[in-house]
Amino acid sequence: MHFKTNNKSRNANTTMVIKTIIMITLFFAPLILLATGIITSIWALFLLYITSGLGMAGIGMGVMHDAIHGSYSKNKKINKLLSYTFNLIGANATVWKIQHNILHHTYTNIDHADDDLNAPFFLRFSPNAKYYWVHQFQHIYIWFFYSISTVSWITTKDFVRLKRYRNMGFLDKKNEYNKELISMVVWKTLYYVYALILPMIMVPQSWGIILLAFLSMHFVTGLLVSIVFQIAHIMPSNEFPLPNENGMMKEDWYGHQFATTTNFSPNSKLLFWLIGGLNYQVEHHVLPDVCHVHYKNITKIVADTAKEFGIPYHVKKSLLHAISDHIKMLRWLGKKQTGANINTMVP
Repeated sequence: MHFKTNNKSRNANTTMVIKTIIMITLFFAPLILLATGIITSIWALFLLYITSGLGMAGIGMGVMHDAIHGSYSKNKKINKLLSYTFNLIGANATVWKIQHNILHHTYTNIDHADDDLNAPFFLRFSPNAKYYWVHQFQHIYIWFFYSISTVSWITTKDFVRLKRYRNMGFLDKKNEYNKELISMVVWKTLYYVYALILPMIMVPQSWGIILLAFLSMHFVTGLLVSIVFQIAHIMPSNEFPLPNENGMMKEDWYGHQFATTTNFSPNSKLLFWLIGGLNYQVEHHVLPDVCHVHYKNITKIVADTAKEFGIPYHVKKSLLHAISDHIKMLRWLGKKQTGANINTMVP
């Protein structure tokens, strides 16, 4: 009703188009400079790669994210075109669409169904996941793994998940898996050529220094992206429900999204711009077909609706507050107790 009443589109506006240009430029401009060979100093090398990392995070959270959800434009071809920006930063749009749009948004915080909860054995993101003794230290070492998350993404994770999704029946059309696999190899090869190999050839520094600078770009991106997505769901206030013996959930889909998702830092305009509005995760989860530039304008409507129906609406006042609660949750998950009702158990 908000968009009809105000005669507004729920898709991208001029502000979003400008932001898209800025983020793509922020990613590619430093890499183009590195490819020219005019950069010679180590500090400039690292600065350019880290700047490119911020652009990479901006593309991931603020451009491709809307495009793959179909909220960037009414035109499916434009959404498809902009979804390829994810391939340009070394990842894969097809894998992300299955992982995020289908598995995460449909089964948010449901163990073994929400693929965002599936992690190596040394990380535990759900009270329903198997416990190992090493989890008691995860709130300490997890920051390293958050930092290298996009390194894993561009090397092995996409291939592993593509195969798993085929086994789950997602890539079931004739030769669809083989075509996507070939496409993935081509896109990733292109990415490594302009993001790493060309700088190694053109920049007059050792390959080891350039590789370290390249990794620093991913450390920045990985840490930023992981924090933003994880503090929205792995929180003490959120629920981790499981279906009953009949396969039914306690809440309907909308109630489930409210119960499993948290907003943070709602008053920060800078953070909102940098992370594609994902500090308004509740609005995103209940209205995934709305471009993120509109979240701030609909948050009161969403909050009032939740209050009207007696549904929880979780908000953390700042990013630091959200990170602090996320750490508390990780520490609690590092203990052996289990169960989905944890709100009164986390200090």
